[in-house]
Amino acid sequence: TGEDHTQLQRTGFACHTDLHSKVCLTDNPTRINNTNLQFYISITNNDSQQTNSSPILIHPYARQEDKITLRDVTPLQIIFQPNKTLLPPCQFLHNVPVLIFSTGGFTGNLFHEFDETIIPLFITSYHFQTRVRFLITDHKTWWVQKYNRILSGLSRYDIVNPAEDGSVHCFNGGVIGLKFHNILSLNNTDIPGGYSMSDFRSFLRQTYNLKVNNVSELSGKKPMVMLISRQTSRRFLNEGEMVEMMKEVGFEVMTTTPQRMSNLDKFSSVVNLCSVIVGAHGAGLTNEVFLANGAVVVQVVPFGLDWPSTYFFGKPAAEMELQYLEYKIEAKESSLWDKYGENHPVIRDPESIFAQGYFASRAIYIDEQNLKINLTRFRDTMIQVKKLIEEKRGSW
Repeated sequence: TGEDHTQLQRTGFACHTDLHSKVCLTDNPTRINNTNLQFYISITNNDSQQTNSSPILIHPYARQEDKITLRDVTPLQIIFQPNKTLLPPCQFLHNVPVLIFSTGGFTGNLFHEFDETIIPLFITSYHFQTRVRFLITDHKTWWVQKYNRILSGLSRYDIVNPAEDGSVHCFNGGVIGLKFHNILSLNNTDIPGGYSMSDFRSFLRQTYNLKVNNVSELSGKKPMVMLISRQTSRRFLNEGEMVEMMKEVGFEVMTTTPQRMSNLDKFSSVVNLCSVIVGAHGAGLTNEVFLANGAVVVQVVPFGLDWPSTYFFGKPAAEMELQYLEYKIEAKESSLWDKYGENHPVIRDPESIFAQGYFASRAIYIDEQNLKINLTRFRDTMIQVKKLIEEKRGSW
């Protein structure tokens, strides 16, 4: 904001706090003691307000309102020190700024990894044009390996891991925390450089060497549908029949499991060659980020999950220049119908269940529900998908 910018110019330090995020930045010389995660900022002017400031505690994670997840994020202490002789001596000197963030939050779920770390990291770091060094607290080696290409595309330098490096590192500036805009989204008016979702997807295509920019480039053969085959909740109970029906409509069909999605270096290319992705509400639909422009996302909306389905994947799909359709199941297509019966509040009054709180509703509609799709209704949806693809790439 203008006020934050003024403070940064006046003191060399500012923090911006909003509904979701808290991000602090400085263009003053800084140093971090990796042993205790104390971040020292040299005070180079006589600003009494800054000099007398108490230390600031910050959890370097994008979703500050998620207090449960923040328990897994180690806080970092920002200390203002006007007396340079009291600063811990530099052991490593870097002529670039540092960006500090945590991988201690909600990981192990593709949606949350992109929503709360990868896209916020792009928002916060892309304008540095790789001239920034990442320091990752709560460092998870498997996570860094999984997203190594993205991390290398955003920073040309080796990552600092405080857990393995107890040294004092000095930088010419720093950013602590990641900026969050909205679910799987970024707001180009609130980013240095004005980068958009189109820029983020171009970055992904370059990072993963994805060949297909637009679905029209996939003409000449039957369009490929990727069907996400969930193994636990929200399973398709008649998946085999769904596959046969989609083939009859005129698609090639590939089923894939969440386990296969873990290697993004390989899996992103597989997604990029598909014209359509079909899945029940769940993390696997996050792979829509790798689809070519004009491809179609079909979200099967489980009973009672209309709002999160549209908000988590439908609205972002439009921003990604994808075509989006929903297949909203009817109550009889849900396993909840057989378990509870049509007169139970779970079926007749879902709002009363949601009124009991997130965990009560999640236990039923997210964790307990499976789906038996009405093939006649779903065929109509897939015929509509076929028409959308034909408009983009011609008939086949």
